[in-house]
Amino acid sequence: MDKLIATTVFESLASGVRLDIYRLLVKAGPQGLVAGEIGSALAVPPTNLSFHLKALTHAELVSVVQEGRYQRYRANLALMQQLIVYLTAECCAGHPEQCFEACLEPLCA
Repeated sequence: MDKLIATTVFESLASGVRLDIYRLLVKAGPQGLVAGEIGSALAVPPTNLSFHLKALTHAELVSVVQEGRYQRYRANLALMQQLIVYLTAECCAGHPEQCFEACLEPLCA
């Protein structure tokens, strides 16, 4: 992952609605959710939902598959894992395994 991709991901998640959508899709797991289910769960009107889903799709945080009249969205968990690796790659002077031990302290809870 490079800096441009990381910045794009963070910019996309800077919206509270988009963050809620992504977290909902993570919770849904590999089966994902159709747009109507997302809108109902978060009480987001269809036009607003479409705007936010497009932004998340553009950032590649979610994938979309057409299923008849519906569009099914899934969280791109691999991208999020890559982002975490990118952020922690040089943690603790190049020993990222030590960083996770540090997070066992109360501040990380």
